[in-house]
Amino acid sequence: MNILHMKYAVEVANAGSINKASEILLIAQPNLSRSIKELEGELGITIFDRSAKGMVLTEEGERFIGHAKKILAQIDEVETMYKTGLIAKQQFSICVPRASYIAEAFARFSKGIAKEPAEIFYKETNSKRVIDYVLHSDYRLGIIRYAENYDKYFKAVFEEKGLNYELITEFHYVLLMNKESMLGRMEEIRYPDLCDYIEIAHADPYVPSLALAEVKKEELPDNINRRIFVFERASQFELLSENPETFMWVSPVPNSLLERYGLVQKKCMDNQKIYKDVLIYKKDYRLTELDNLFITELCKAKRQYVK
Repeated sequence: MNILHMKYAVEVANAGSINKASEILLIAQPNLSRSIKELEGELGITIFDRSAKGMVLTEEGERFIGHAKKILAQIDEVETMYKTGLIAKQQFSICVPRASYIAEAFARFSKGIAKEPAEIFYKETNSKRVIDYVLHSDYRLGIIRYAENYDKYFKAVFEEKGLNYELITEFHYVLLMNKESMLGRMEEIRYPDLCDYIEIAHADPYVPSLALAEVKKEELPDNINRRIFVFERASQFELLSENPETFMWVSPVPNSLLERYGLVQKKCMDNQKIYKDVLIYKKDYRLTELDNLFITELCKAKRQYVK
């Protein structure tokens, strides 16, 4: 396949007409038209429908142009690397829920990054923003968390938005509190036992199709009268460590963090709600070596901490 013809096809698709593309490419219109026809003949497909409105991509043409853009971008990257003598930077980006086992997996992953130049981005946020970042920003991977009863909703969203999705783990939230608190010394904890304590909760929970006020009713029990809302995991650990009247619902936490902050995690006998952590990325995205390295560490952390 002629790479130059591929470049021509991408430019025609961007311009929407042979005339405009020929002006941009500084090539005669008949020559450009002939190159496109030769490419279509070589591939055995029709890339463009010719009409009075211009050159319109066919369904097969859209798929081809999508692949062509990726190939040309890789060629440009290789050319830049060798013409300038620079080594292309390794890239990794992920947005995730605020979960300590994921943060620990990321910390372990960071130790395995090679000494070549690299740019690594790690962001903690809620599920709605994770989906938005993966679809519309430069984040290649995302992990979202949702209650099991919303499984059908999220799977429909993934399909509609063209996202691959892989289940990482399922779990019940546990209670996290100061190990010296009265709550921390209890052998068995039930919902009524929490009434006199201060709950620490994330300030931006997300439940599909519900306003924030409704989300709080859905996710936060009515029997708790005092709450502190936080955005950062560091803040929540400091609060739990300093104030023995506080507690928090969390996914299982690594022992190293429990020891560092003097905390303990316990099951609540009344809590039967199941949550899921799911990895997402665009269907046309190919996982890199760094992506697979992180996923390996994530699976190790899951097996170690999420029972």
